Amino acid sequence: MFDKITSRIQKLCYGLNMEFIDPSAMTLKVISGLYSGVTTVELDNFVAETAATLTTKHPDYSVLAARIAVSNLHKKTKTSFSEVMDDLYNMVNKTTGRKIPMIGEKYYTIIMDNANKLNSAIIYDRDFSYNYFGFKTLERSYLLKIDGKVAERPQQMLMRVAVGIHGEDIDAAIETYNLLSEKWPGGFAIYLEPWHPCVFEFLELRKNTGKNEQRARDLFYALWIPDLFMRRVKENGDWCLMCPRVCPGLHDTWGEKFEELYMRYEKEGRFRRKVKARQLWCAIVESQVETGTPYMLYKDACNRKSNQQNLGTIKCSNLCAEIVEYSSPDEASRVAVCNLASIALNMYVNPDKTYNFSKLKEVTKVVTKNLNKIIDVNYYPVEEARLSNMRHRPLGIGVQGLADAFILMRYPFDSVEAKYLNIQIFETIYYGALEASCELAEKEGPYETYEGSPISKGIFQYDMWKVTPTDLHDWAALKAKVAKFGVRNSLLLAPMPTASTAQILGNNESIEAYTSNIYTRRVLSGEFQNIANIPADLKALYKTVWEISQKVIIEMAADRGAFIDQSQSLNIHIAEPNYSKLSSMHFYAWERGLKTGMYYLRTKPAANAIQFTVDKTKLKSTTDATAKTNGTTNDSLSGTVNAVKNEEE
Repeated sequence: MFDKITSRIQKLCYGLNMEFIDPSAMTLKVISGLYSGVTTVELDNFVAETAATLTTKHPDYSVLAARIAVSNLHKKTKTSFSEVMDDLYNMVNKTTGRKIPMIGEKYYTIIMDNANKLNSAIIYDRDFSYNYFGFKTLERSYLLKIDGKVAERPQQMLMRVAVGIHGEDIDAAIETYNLLSEKWPGGFAIYLEPWHPCVFEFLELRKNTGKNEQRARDLFYALWIPDLFMRRVKENGDWCLMCPRVCPGLHDTWGEKFEELYMRYEKEGRFRRKVKARQLWCAIVESQVETGTPYMLYKDACNRKSNQQNLGTIKCSNLCAEIVEYSSPDEASRVAVCNLASIALNMYVNPDKTYNFSKLKEVTKVVTKNLNKIIDVNYYPVEEARLSNMRHRPLGIGVQGLADAFILMRYPFDSVEAKYLNIQIFETIYYGALEASCELAEKEGPYETYEGSPISKGIFQYDMWKVTPTDLHDWAALKAKVAKFGVRNSLLLAPMPTASTAQILGNNESIEAYTSNIYTRRVLSGEFQNIANIPADLKALYKTVWEISQKVIIEMAADRGAFIDQSQSLNIHIAEPNYSKLSSMHFYAWERGLKTGMYYLRTKPAANAIQFTVDKTKLKSTTDATAKTNGTTNDSLSGTVNAVKNEEE
């Protein structure tokens, strides 16, 4: 048994760092947990879980765990893509005996008609490129099941999605499959403007304390804030709370029109209640410290910098605070729809540590055209959603792995080089998306509500920010082309959180900096930044978001914002938030022109390393002795402090 398990592990260790991977030690650990009658499937699962627990020793253990799990899945599933799709199409409910197909008849027919070509295009070895956490996320949430058992492999899922996008265009489906291979629970976000008479009660709804009948903790809350409120807070002025029925039109206007209407109602005394603006501001900050919400979105920036401003006033965003689209009681715009995809930015770092902007632009164009196709072939639960999507055709292209790209380039997240690369990346994505959308418009015509939009007048997103792009791309030529043909999509970029998709690909989320390095994730006091032996350049490179100035995070958000025509899910991280820190951060975000000033406020529970002192002379002699033994210099860090005490507030 020992030799059999060890041999199986060794076969899957190709390309891994065998200085850290010990198959024999793993086997001993597995055997110690075996029981009589264990099946081969259960054994594989146990071996994979054992490898996963060793990831803290070396990340290659996560790759090994995934390989074992994938190998196990391959043993249980069919190799033929078309056969698996046939099983999914002919699936029967065992209880009722009724056929319940998991794929549509149209796509089933296309797959069967092109079975040989699709089957031969799939490269199953790519399933082994996932890490364990990514694979288990796929297995749990994305791979289709028959009678509760996973029926398809990751590569088959990707091909199924590609055919769903392109239908009978098999070559395009295979192209998309190749790019993909290298449904979501519902939630509600409630948006309210701060002049509403119930705003104070609104801010209490997610709090942990208070009567349950006065709380709604499963909802998410956001403020849709006009500039006037921010100025009143800054000036310590009065703020009036008004009933939308007594004071109509406030939510239908923005900018000067809103301010004129608000001050007219204020002057006429039509408000329900007058408070100091800072009293309400304190309630907002207090709620954020306790619950991480409400989100902060700036109404005037969202409308002033929107390519949909010709349609009317935008009144809210979405659950993740990156979608800024028009909706209205009118049937054709009643339900705004977001059509999303994310690009893994770390994939465009060349081996020589240069960035491949050309490839990024090329892939962005493919993503844009794919999303545009999805609008036409998608399933719409309500007709209003279909009508809106067909009229405005908005896209939401996001990213993941920005921090990973910086690491590969050896740029500290807050360095000048990273800041410039941040601009160039989003400039490239915006350029590629616009160019692709213009090419689509040349063939199919611009989207229905194009006329009157800023872009129909030659105004691009960066123009609304009064920003001049770099010389990386020929913007003048693109503007001339757009002026001639228009664009097929009203909106293009919307960096979303990428919570699960980043896990699948093993990337850091979205535009975020790393929240932790694994060897310090439980420690707040005594972080690695305070260890003298680590070189300064490594300290800078591996800074976590807790060690990066949030002012820098906001500045980088504003820099990329000039190329984001929707908005971005921007989390703010403050380990120990207070009124002063939050107020300063919010006002800086507003003054920099951000649309989303804050998605979630992330804070840290108290966690302190046990305090003790070390005689530096003894530390030096110990380090010198270790260096001689290992043949290394004093610059090496070979010790680990394991005594950690967690004290959660």
